[in-house]
Amino acid sequence: MAKKQKQPNETVAGTNIEEVRKQNQASKGQGQFGTEFASETNAQEVRRQNQQSKANKK
Repeated sequence: MAKKQKQPNETVAGTNIEEVRKQNQASKGQGQFGTEFASETNAQEVRRQNQQSKANKK
């Protein structure tokens, strides 16, 4: 197999580094996937629902 010539702005796998940096920069203010939903979760309400579910199983 012939080895693919790597461009200076690409990784060995062929990922365009500049494109990834641009995407990362664009998504900076949007929060990460894990924290995006955490802020919308009412922990007290979830605990109440869990207790109710547990009570219904008995």
